[in-house]
Amino acid sequence: MEPAYTDTHTRLARLAKALAHPARVWILQFLDQVDGCIVGDLVKVLPLSQSSVSQHLAELKASGLIQGDIDPPRVRYCINRQTWEEARTLFGAFLQLAPPHTPQED
Repeated sequence: MEPAYTDTHTRLARLAKALAHPARVWILQFLDQVDGCIVGDLVKVLPLSQSSVSQHLAELKASGLIQGDIDPPRVRYCINRQTWEEARTLFGAFLQLAPPHTPQED
């Protein structure tokens, strides 16, 4: 019998997948400090090819954590604040499920 996954389980897993690479975490931190940027801006500061940066941006965009505003001929990326707050709430609730572990004293 398969477990009954809720929409919350699925959404939390999707967000976790988007955060599952250090480059994506770095990109999110970078975007949080600027007023949006294009792929070329990230390629200048990350030791990754343009295609790799684009793939990471696509994963973040698919999760909803970032959004791309078309500014022809480029796309300007920024944090999607609504999804960011959703992620904060979901992860916070998830992490509250387990009590903190206290090591056993010898």
